[in-house]
Amino acid sequence: MKFRSLIAAAALCTLCVGQASALEYTVDAPEDYLFGTPTSEGTVYEQESNNVDRGKNTALIPPGFGTATSYLPGSGEPLTPNLLPGAMSGGLISSVKTDSSEVSYPTVDSTADRWTGTSFTAVTPNLYYNDDHLGTLSIPSICLNVKVYQGTDSAALRKGAGHFSETSVWDGNVCLAGHNRGVANHFGKIHTLKTGTIITYTTKLGTRSYTVRSVSKVLYTDTSGASASDENCLTLYTCVMDQPSYRWMVRAAAQ
Repeated sequence: MKFRSLIAAAALCTLCVGQASALEYTVDAPEDYLFGTPTSEGTVYEQESNNVDRGKNTALIPPGFGTATSYLPGSGEPLTPNLLPGAMSGGLISSVKTDSSEVSYPTVDSTADRWTGTSFTAVTPNLYYNDDHLGTLSIPSICLNVKVYQGTDSAALRKGAGHFSETSVWDGNVCLAGHNRGVANHFGKIHTLKTGTIITYTTKLGTRSYTVRSVSKVLYTDTSGASASDENCLTLYTCVMDQPSYRWMVRAAAQ
């Protein structure tokens, strides 16, 4: 009897024990109050900045204060010269020194036989004026009246136009160079000259008038304009803005 009572008590206790199991929860995310509801399905594309070379090889020396190009973006002479593939020393490459701006122009072989002709006048000490200039170039149509100095280095071009040392100074082909930007931008407008424009060149040997025959843009490697000629002519060179591979070349013939 007592055994039956124990069995019954045990069975009752078993029925009273609840089943232990993990509870399941479902949590809904709150509404997003930080962002507005989209009203368009259009895709938004963000424009990225261009991959620009900002190394020293692209740095520019700014033009002089108050000049015509002083506020023009991208204007100025290259800081590091002669980086173009196949560039030749002294051959119409924009070249800048640390103390001043210097533009180099075609190097002409003074030992070549072409200089043995009669249409060539060498520079001699008696051809210099008291302030060391060789002559004066005048182009009234662009209000230019500038002295010409020997050489095309920075010192000469700071003062005025430069005379190619290996070319004639009077008879034959006289070649001159000048800056087209900065404070000494004497040749800044020669690319605007028209065919038939009169140019006057004066030295101690006399005054000669020339008529413009052509204005062309040539590669920096083109030295044909500096070749000797039996004809009395004048050749002017200057850089092309923002195009270091080219030069403006003005050809004029004596009247």
